[in-house]
Amino acid sequence: MLPQEAIRLKRDGGVLAATDIEQFVAGLVDGAVSEGQAAALAMAIYFNGMVLDERVALTRAMTNSGVVLEWDDLDGPVVDKHSTGGVGDTVSLMLAPVVAACGAFVPMISGRGLGHTGGTLDKMSSIPGYAAMPDRDLFRRVVGEVGCAIIGQTDDLAPADKRLYAIRDVTATVESVPLITASILSKKLAAGLDGLAMDVKFGNGAFMTSREDAQELADALVEVAVGAGLPTKAVLTDMNQPLASAAGNAVEVIYAIDYLTGVRREPRMHDVVVTLGAEMLVLASLASDSDDGRAKIEAALDGAAVEKFAEMVTALGGPSDLVERPHTHLAQAEVQAAAPARRAGRVSAIDTRAVGLAVVTLGGGRTRPQDPIDPAVGLTELAEIGADVGDDRPLAIVHARSAEQAEQAAEQLRAAYTIDP
Repeated sequence: MLPQEAIRLKRDGGVLAATDIEQFVAGLVDGAVSEGQAAALAMAIYFNGMVLDERVALTRAMTNSGVVLEWDDLDGPVVDKHSTGGVGDTVSLMLAPVVAACGAFVPMISGRGLGHTGGTLDKMSSIPGYAAMPDRDLFRRVVGEVGCAIIGQTDDLAPADKRLYAIRDVTATVESVPLITASILSKKLAAGLDGLAMDVKFGNGAFMTSREDAQELADALVEVAVGAGLPTKAVLTDMNQPLASAAGNAVEVIYAIDYLTGVRREPRMHDVVVTLGAEMLVLASLASDSDDGRAKIEAALDGAAVEKFAEMVTALGGPSDLVERPHTHLAQAEVQAAAPARRAGRVSAIDTRAVGLAVVTLGGGRTRPQDPIDPAVGLTELAEIGADVGDDRPLAIVHARSAEQAEQAAEQLRAAYTIDP
């Protein structure tokens, strides 16, 4: 079918055949489909949606548009996790090593920050020497020898998604559940997984602000993933406040190290890590049920997980003593200043998106794709909902390059926090 005929059919509410979808996706990669045609089909899908068979066909076609990894040489299950994004979402840094410590292999292909949300790839890139974009041979070797590797998406994995996403980003078609589903799952299917855990966020700091929309996306992801042959479980996570008390890049790496070593484990973060880890072990047939999985994750956090993290960092070129001396290796901002609340009281609500944008303003995120990231800046000791703030307890500690930047971020935080008597 010609591209314009596929657009016409979907524009009029029709159902595309799998072969038509495969041909259109192939055209995205070889240039036979123009940007205008891709944008037109994306808009038609945005308004008219896709039935399950179309979603599965689109996901499979985008998966097969590039290299699909195989892990036949590994002697264990291969699993991963994906998050739909948030603020202070440091989960991946702890989850990959703890699941690997339980006997699974975790080839975690992560992304950069998007909008107000932080990116796992940016966090790992803040580690000096760490090869966040290794060649495929090094990636495979580290996964095989260590059990986990956190890297960025290479150009040969689901290239059709890369082109279509760039077009969606500038045509207001990002928020389409069928397109989001295919975008996420094509990359995970291309990673050659045996199982996938999805962490779907909802709230004012998530892309899906309502729980109902997040539930719809979670259902779609599981339904399409299973239809495409990838066993998948999904959980919903509240993002009406930052998940961690740290937001940034190097500051979140330190937070992860403190978590893995047991120096500090905040209850909300711990619950998400253990819950997702348990689901991954069940998918990997390394746990009989969620309770068994949770027990195994808790046991691995007693030393084995942090050893895996240190091995992964070293194998990918990072400092061998990062866990023991993180402040020696990670960039630190010149200014670390308290952000006092406007008045004493109790935190009753947080505009989490505004907190994420404060990090972006400091230089810890991007306003344009080509912008560099400052690994040192960010926020720590963020007050959570229910916390009492005042003279002895600021809203956060701002890590900035100058006093002026610190004050600007502090003002953004004051606007983001609702304080009741």
